[in-house]
Amino acid sequence: MTDELRAKVRDVLPGIRKDLEDLVRIESVSADPARAGEVQRSAEAVADLFAKEGFDAKIVSAGGAPAVIAHKAGPEGAPTVLLYAHHDVQPENDHAEWDSPPYEPTERDGRLYARGAADDKAGIAAHLAAVRVYGDDLPVNVTMFIEGEEEVGSDTLPALLAAHKDELAADVIVIADSGNWDIGEPALTTSLRGLVRADIEVRTLTHAVHSGMWGGLVPDALITLSRLIATLHDDAGNVAIEGLHSGPAADVEYPEERLRAESGAAPGIEWIGTGSTVERLWTKPALAITGLDAPKVDGASNTLTPTARAKISLRIAPGDTTANAVERLREHLQARVPWGATLTFTVVDTGEATQIDATGPAYDAARAAFTEAWDGTAPIDMGVGGSIPFIAEFLEAFPQASVLVTGVEDPDTRAHGANEGLHLAEFERVCLAETFLLRNLAG
Repeated sequence: MTDELRAKVRDVLPGIRKDLEDLVRIESVSADPARAGEVQRSAEAVADLFAKEGFDAKIVSAGGAPAVIAHKAGPEGAPTVLLYAHHDVQPENDHAEWDSPPYEPTERDGRLYARGAADDKAGIAAHLAAVRVYGDDLPVNVTMFIEGEEEVGSDTLPALLAAHKDELAADVIVIADSGNWDIGEPALTTSLRGLVRADIEVRTLTHAVHSGMWGGLVPDALITLSRLIATLHDDAGNVAIEGLHSGPAADVEYPEERLRAESGAAPGIEWIGTGSTVERLWTKPALAITGLDAPKVDGASNTLTPTARAKISLRIAPGDTTANAVERLREHLQARVPWGATLTFTVVDTGEATQIDATGPAYDAARAAFTEAWDGTAPIDMGVGGSIPFIAEFLEAFPQASVLVTGVEDPDTRAHGANEGLHLAEFERVCLAETFLLRNLAG
């Protein structure tokens, strides 16, 4: 049976790649209102692909971008598997940074380059490959849920899940929006950090004044903000906000050479924080300043700046909550703003962390499928330092379901950046793994 399924996957892959390339050519950038029509066209193309496979497919919306729900029955009494991906993509930004046009799929050195070629239209293609292999002999009931606004925060996802809860109910949910540990090394994602973004502003003056006349007595806002920001880390670079959660991480080696290559760290830069590499990346809080509002250096006048603003990006560890993180961050800043400056604290957005208990029959089935697809290499349990808040939405909406987080990405995918690329040989293994998984879940 295994050899027969491998042969069938190889047979369908050329058609799957064509379907993927057709999807990639649609500029479904959900963040760009001018391309809302392209997002709609993308949803229609996805619905059509699954309708041609015999699925009852429809386009739905809860006031946001269009999503696709499709269903095809398997044997009576078989479990139901929900397969998730998203058809919207990130903006391509500066075309000059791309080595080939961002919406024209181009193969180079075993990778297919284009915006969305991996994140996450390849997730759609992997689902399509698995169901195409089985045709009308699906081993399980399959429901597709292909979202259209993941790249802009999935704002209407809770409403979609509530409105279509009965249609989307499943025994197992496979979320294809993550990645593998390395080329040739599969992974199941079992934890993701949460996110709190906040804007802070300090004010020290009602208006700008001459720095010579008043400097040395009145603090300027930039120095004040700098001193406040400096309190957010200790001398080793650990986040210094009391009351945030930290936890252990899987015992995974992250080689120094690979870490430097993938992180883009400048030569000679030292790592911050304490603990193992993967703890610092996956299961401890991290904080970055991602933006500043202050006068530009060029043309700056000799005045004391009255106000300055910064955007804080706080990643919270699995096991913590955004409610706790917001209050601990607020308390920290209010207690340490220097020299009586006025502090304004504004929460921009939040997303909950996720910790998955990856035990039980569905996870056993997944690990066996991955090991088979990767020719004996078992998957590791991987954390992700970034945030995918919608996973928490699925866990809350369907608490009885087993949620498997998989994906097509690898360390050099460059999702969200220029020259996003899909490793084609690894993609074949992803398609194999999902094909084997559907078989294994049938019991």
